[in-house]
Amino acid sequence: MRTAIVNQVSLAYIDSGQGLPLLLVHGFPLDHTMWGGQIEALSRQFRVIAPDLRGFGRSDVTEGKVTMRQMADDLAALLDALQITSRVVLCGLSMGGYIAFEFVRAHAGRLRGLILCDTRASADTPQAAAARLQMADRVLREGPAPLVESMIPRLFSPATVERHPHVVETIRWVMMRNDRRGIAAAARGMAERADSTELLPQITCPTLLVVGQHDALSPPEQMNQMARAIRNSQYVEIPDAGHLAPLERPAEVNAAISHFLQHIAAAAAS
Repeated sequence: MRTAIVNQVSLAYIDSGQGLPLLLVHGFPLDHTMWGGQIEALSRQFRVIAPDLRGFGRSDVTEGKVTMRQMADDLAALLDALQITSRVVLCGLSMGGYIAFEFVRAHAGRLRGLILCDTRASADTPQAAAARLQMADRVLREGPAPLVESMIPRLFSPATVERHPHVVETIRWVMMRNDRRGIAAAARGMAERADSTELLPQITCPTLLVVGQHDALSPPEQMNQMARAIRNSQYVEIPDAGHLAPLERPAEVNAAISHFLQHIAAAAAS
């Protein structure tokens, strides 16, 4: 992986391929490796950039709290460091979607398109926010294990658990190796994130929404409602997938993303 200093932190990232830039933003508490199937396949046609967000993977850790806006600003600074002046397509999953909404608020002029995977526009309820803060404190005391064990059963479809247990174990390992301070800081940032429901009708760039059929955290009906609120949007439901659809069903997700990107690239060239 390469590294770049952005906003006084070192971000590790993958930069592979040529063409329309696609910025892949991972979920919580993961790292860029969750996009392995997309990086390999999509970089044959497009320029794929997949960073480890601050606090995760090989990037620097910021203690305390890291907001979704900070992470969005990090992504904009990374594009500057890579001298990418053309507009990009940003693809975010779960927490990556929360960051995408902040990118829309602060850096909409840098977007050619948006891909929202297994995420939600609504903010945490007070109860959910309090639970995140409590878990952040527990992770700092005990490490990632309590969080990981509570999340794993909710991330995957029954088909993935039954047929691809190695995928489940790989994600467990990725979560466990992340720094407890980075996990806690991001959890605190998510707990106070803004509600983005009213932002949806203001999104003007082409938008693709992708969700797993069995996603328990960002249910298809909620993401379908989001799609209806965004004027220039497409909605794709991935069969036999849960909250980590790009990992569980990479071929189907890649097909949806590739079709979307080809359409955008063709429109830009015309």
